[in-house]
Amino acid sequence: MAVDRETIDKMDKIHRADKIDRKKLVSSHNPVLLTIDKESPLTVGNGELGFTADVTGMQSLYEEYRDTLPLCTLSQWGWHTQPVSETQDVYTLQDLVMTEYSCGAKTVRYPQRKMPGNGDVYDWLRKNPHRLNLARIGFLYQGAELKQEQILDVHQELHLYEGILESRFMVSASMAWRCEGKSVCHHEKDVLGFSFQSEAFQAGELSVRIAFPYGSPDITASDWENSEKHQTVHVRCSVSDGTKKRTKWIFKRILDADTYFMALSVESDASVSQNGHEIAVIPQEKNLIFTVAFGKTEESVAEIPDFKETEKSSIEGWNTFWEKGGIIRLNHSKDKRAWELERRIILSQYLMALNSAGSLPPQETGLTCNSWYGKMHLEMYLWHCAWLALWQHTELLEKSFSWYLTHLQEARDNAARNGYRGARWPKMIGPQGIDCPSPIAPLLIWQQPHIIYMLELAYQDYRQRGKAQGFREKYWKLIEETADFMVDFVQYRQETGCYDLPAPVIPVQECHRAEYVENPAFELEYWTFTLKIACEWAGDLGLESEKTSQWQKVGSHMAPMAEKNGLYLAHKNCPDTFEKYNKDHPSMLGGFGLIDSKRTDREKMRATLHKVLECWEYKSLWGWDFALMAMTAVRLGEPETAVDILLKDTMKNSYVTSGNNMQKSRKDLPLYLPGNGALLLAVPLMAAGYAGCEKETPGFPDNGEWTVEFENIEPYPV
Repeated sequence: MAVDRETIDKMDKIHRADKIDRKKLVSSHNPVLLTIDKESPLTVGNGELGFTADVTGMQSLYEEYRDTLPLCTLSQWGWHTQPVSETQDVYTLQDLVMTEYSCGAKTVRYPQRKMPGNGDVYDWLRKNPHRLNLARIGFLYQGAELKQEQILDVHQELHLYEGILESRFMVSASMAWRCEGKSVCHHEKDVLGFSFQSEAFQAGELSVRIAFPYGSPDITASDWENSEKHQTVHVRCSVSDGTKKRTKWIFKRILDADTYFMALSVESDASVSQNGHEIAVIPQEKNLIFTVAFGKTEESVAEIPDFKETEKSSIEGWNTFWEKGGIIRLNHSKDKRAWELERRIILSQYLMALNSAGSLPPQETGLTCNSWYGKMHLEMYLWHCAWLALWQHTELLEKSFSWYLTHLQEARDNAARNGYRGARWPKMIGPQGIDCPSPIAPLLIWQQPHIIYMLELAYQDYRQRGKAQGFREKYWKLIEETADFMVDFVQYRQETGCYDLPAPVIPVQECHRAEYVENPAFELEYWTFTLKIACEWAGDLGLESEKTSQWQKVGSHMAPMAEKNGLYLAHKNCPDTFEKYNKDHPSMLGGFGLIDSKRTDREKMRATLHKVLECWEYKSLWGWDFALMAMTAVRLGEPETAVDILLKDTMKNSYVTSGNNMQKSRKDLPLYLPGNGALLLAVPLMAAGYAGCEKETPGFPDNGEWTVEFENIEPYPV
């Protein structure tokens, strides 16, 4: 499946006369806010910690933003589990009444329906553990909450190339006070830095409050009401005398069985005091400079860097990210849409690196706020992270591969629960990787091949860069056990000589009833495509066996996609795909878009794409559907259609000032990172192409209106 070096070199030189000035390009898309924009709070972070701020550079207007996009401080490791009762800590899946289905000759059981008398167990398992808001850090004016009407003359800019949030504003009451400063996140440690200046500090008018909530499964990840359920313990205070005096406080947070630590280091003259779950930082001069560290242990926060070190780390880390990975420039184009598409691409790179390129598969709202209790959705893992391998950021992608290795046993247990071999990757999970009860999640299967495809993309990137030694050996077990489940899950049909994906299953397009779904379109092609990859890995590693021969047999004999009147259907039992089920994800397009299974008929796929564009209910689409449709258009040789789809003006394809793909019809998804990640996954196909593609920049119209320049973006290997 590899693309040869000559093809990559050729594609990389297309329309590029000189090296792209990356700092200039990236900085030209810095988000700038001149007024309070509750849809676009800006975030600093490093993939492990995210801090989302309002126009003050902190979380001062928390209540004002709460109902639009909550201001949170989230981490990969910060989770909370609420006890079942005073006498019981947790429920497990063994406590849940499973939903039974017939599947061929066997009975399978899934944590799907909420059964009478078992609702408490079901709900608890869905909501626990939930991601935790570590702290709220914000300004107080005259000891009280700031109000929106008190903030004037706003100018806030997020410097993408450095990862620095610079904020200027006026606090207006009896007299006006100017305040300005920087907010930043260390690139390698869970440390935030703040440096602000204002005469209001010295006058005693403006101070900072750090407040800690109890855990909550809601979108804010915060419960501010039940103060008696958690503890904030002052551990110690120390003063360091160096070139500059610093005072450091360490606090231990205790929420039931969960604990974490916060260290506060103040470099300017200020008093610090604690009142319950609140820490007050009251400046004694016009400067306020401090850093805050979070960690699971006291040792992890004991050595806290100062602001300058934190800022330096951010600058160096983001500089490296922008300079070493892929980049694309479109702003020399005549087409007026080029600037907006370029803006979305640049901002999406920042947002996805910050929110989704960490040590865990991400939740759909990353480290910004909670969606689905903060749980990770593994079917979205590809949309969040696969782009990294095509933009030469595989080192970032590997961070979350480690999670798969660590939780392989849980995936084996998930498969064995219904008598299957291998590892079955669930859909909705907490950090422990246990399948979560849901009307939909336990019956999804399209997340299963993701890890095979993404490992292949990562391997191809490393191979082209001479860094692939030992990679396949390291991850072979994931390929093997994932494929083992895939071939055990299918059922052979004697009369057709093909392998079926049997009911009960819920396909990518989740609006179907599981017991009626057989042979969902995209999943058939994905099985075919990724089992071939698994066989190639086995062959190259010299691990061919009777088992891998079965992989090859199943992969080459999957049932074909169902069709009617020259159009591909959602699944075998869905003849009314385009009349009754013309909503949600048009997933049948994925088999010749996201992937090329080599089994689809181009003209039938072309007719299917245009039927979708004609009749689909656009308000029901999700952010990543637009990229999926665009990729299909690219492979069909329709670049005009691809660009039109990517920039279609509709509520689910909205990209706000911050760059977040906002699902405007859903209050629970004020940002939707799979949309951003899918855009970044479409760009390599559009710019660099794919193996066997002879057209330069195949996803952009060849009409003299587009100038496409890119570096370090790789073509799809197939």
